[in-house]
Amino acid sequence: MNLFEKIFNYRMMAQLDEHGALAVTAQERRWLLMMLEHPEAAAALSPDTLDKLRQCLGGSDERYDSLRSIIVEKAGSAVPSLYHPLLRTLRQMIVKKSGMQLRHTRKDGFLLPSQTGVPYKLEYSMVKREWYLLWYNRRTRSLMTTRLRSIHSVEELPVSEEFFNQAAATLAQQLDKRMQHATIEIIPDYNKELSRILYAFSCFDKQVHYDELSDTYTIRLTFLGDETEYVLSKLRFLGLRVRVTDHPYMKFRMREAAQKSLARYGYSSALETAKHDDGVMSAEAE
Repeated sequence: MNLFEKIFNYRMMAQLDEHGALAVTAQERRWLLMMLEHPEAAAALSPDTLDKLRQCLGGSDERYDSLRSIIVEKAGSAVPSLYHPLLRTLRQMIVKKSGMQLRHTRKDGFLLPSQTGVPYKLEYSMVKREWYLLWYNRRTRSLMTTRLRSIHSVEELPVSEEFFNQAAATLAQQLDKRMQHATIEIIPDYNKELSRILYAFSCFDKQVHYDELSDTYTIRLTFLGDETEYVLSKLRFLGLRVRVTDHPYMKFRMREAAQKSLARYGYSSALETAKHDDGVMSAEAE
């Protein structure tokens, strides 16, 4: 792409942004059409938004119809719904910076009394496959984490903007104390699989650095302490492609897993078998 094409594309995108327009490719349009046909689309989107999207995507698309006709979904394990009815309500509370009165159940099913607080953040656990609400408990002045499926009822309560910002700052400090950092080095022989490795850590905050002298990529991961096991599972999945450099506990767990695997399958017997096979092959070659 030459300089004039870059300038033209930049001006065109700037004008689209000024007018609030968005350029959508044909593939994105077909994907959106399929999404709107999902049974949960009516619950995830407001009626006005749903009608507006259907109007914008009105008309038949022959390529989309042909694509839909060749897709076959085979039977699989039961997957819980990715959408929860309280998502929209809680998200609007967070955007409007309002408080709430919450009633939720414990793990044993006991319904707790109403508690007041401030909603802070909605998070989805990739491990447990369910939504969580991070909120500020006004009575204990602490960070609370509650499953959305455990919430019995929630009502909006007006609070001052100053109080909301103060509660959000307190929760940010408490979350920062729970955060952990790990540096993961990609073995240069697997640099061509960088996109696959980054996808494995797509649900975490990360920074990527490239060293030209050593031709090495390093990933700086930021995650909560209770997500360590999930990060370790991703590291085991990537195998020889990556190496942890600065997290003592994770390095210990990876060594422990390797030792247990070797003990289970017999490291010495595996070497003897390999040597025997090599001797047989060399003898046959002679």
